[in-house]
Amino acid sequence: MSSNDTAVQHRSSVTLRLPARQPFDFGASLAFIGSFPAMTGQQGTARAELTLALRENSTTLAARLTAAAEGTDTGLDCELTADGPVDGRTATAAADRLSFYLGLDDDLAPLHAAAQHDPAFRRVADRLRGYHQVKFPSPFELLCWAILCQRIPMPVARTMKQSLVEAVGNRIELDGRVLWAFPDAEQLAALDEDELTALIGNRRKAGFLHGSILRWLDLDEDFLRRGDYEAVRERILELPGIGPWSASFLLIRGLGRMEHIAYDRELSRAAARAYGHPVDEPEFRRLATTYGELQGYWAHYLRVAG
Repeated sequence: MSSNDTAVQHRSSVTLRLPARQPFDFGASLAFIGSFPAMTGQQGTARAELTLALRENSTTLAARLTAAAEGTDTGLDCELTADGPVDGRTATAAADRLSFYLGLDDDLAPLHAAAQHDPAFRRVADRLRGYHQVKFPSPFELLCWAILCQRIPMPVARTMKQSLVEAVGNRIELDGRVLWAFPDAEQLAALDEDELTALIGNRRKAGFLHGSILRWLDLDEDFLRRGDYEAVRERILELPGIGPWSASFLLIRGLGRMEHIAYDRELSRAAARAYGHPVDEPEFRRLATTYGELQGYWAHYLRVAG
């Protein structure tokens, strides 16, 4: 028997239900993932299902997510597969990671309630009703991406990222397709600065990566998700290679921290499209304030609306 046959024979799968807070539209999530250039090639979105690889509890998993059948509890059905056993701790960690990644527990009711007093944004909110923000698969992956993508073309950054992924080798097959899970912090921490430089071809970025990865090991993700916003932002800004823009990116798209949103030209253009006139920084901040702790969601909806 070949080693491949042995791996297949020892495969195991578990099925979970991931609840979703209503309104929730999985189709909107899939549409966003399919159009998100930073994730090109990492996930499959065919046949109204999402497939991807992830790394939890030192285990590489393939995940298949589909909308729960009508007449059952709302949410997603999730099948996790590994080339080995999937214990309860691993399944629980993977379920939490996937639910957080897809924003399944996000409460959008206050966003829609506030939109009733903002006719221009209400049209956006009604069109995107049921869309929960899709984050990066993990905040650690976004940390690395934020360093890699600075001041270089996105295809070059994606090549750098794939070099890191393949060097570690978190590979798993699903339906005849090879899926790669982004390394966990412990795996990348095992690479020194010279090894990182050889993989990505940029010593400056490798230095930032190496320093940030080592510091990330000392951070508590639960604190980053739920701790005091300013305290979390301060810790993120201490990471090498992370400035204000990257910190905001990580807070919103990696950690789902929607309490604050930074003004930038792209958001100004998105607001102008929705509101039908140029939106300067004072007006932007006034509009954002009306959405309170969901102002990040307001801004994200503006971006997604195009």
